[in-house]
Amino acid sequence: MNSQTKVAGVILAGGRARRMNNQDKGLVKFKGRPMISYALAALAPVVDCVLINANRNIDQYRQFGWPVISDQTDSFDGPLAGVLSAMIHADADVLLVMPCDSPLIKTEHLQKLLLIRAENNADVAVAFDGIRLHPVFLAIKTTLKTSLQDYLASDQRKVAAWLAQQNLVQADFSNEPEIFSNINTLDELSALEVANDLS
Repeated sequence: MNSQTKVAGVILAGGRARRMNNQDKGLVKFKGRPMISYALAALAPVVDCVLINANRNIDQYRQFGWPVISDQTDSFDGPLAGVLSAMIHADADVLLVMPCDSPLIKTEHLQKLLLIRAENNADVAVAFDGIRLHPVFLAIKTTLKTSLQDYLASDQRKVAAWLAQQNLVQADFSNEPEIFSNINTLDELSALEVANDLS
């Protein structure tokens, strides 16, 4: 990464988490630590600044020591609303995006997203596990802000549909698809904890 490219990171913790009994997923504990702490540990080493996108429990998220930003609307418009809010707040050329509920993601995985985007001079790099895209793992140029604003203003929310309109490159993680294990329910949380105790 050349020194001219300024990178901001955003952790998406702004969802309702209906399947998690409406608990705030980033604050739910995985192996004794809030899930967002894993995301922060992975993200902070590869970006110039970190933003946490949250729409509730703002004070609790502030305790992690990074700026907390909310969506531009209060209607829980999905991941793209968090990405747009980060683009508006970040003074950066590239935004590195990840969710708060994937505790197996490491710094080197995020570095790969940045590298693939830069090498291909693409507007967006998105993670691919060999079978499907993981559209909330992105390295994305902040110049797409207007395109994203227009998309959301037209009442569209689907991440993959908006990404398909961009100059996109896939970052291939097919050799380790398990890193994208994300936690949507309390059962998934305990299953992943057990699996990682064995590994």
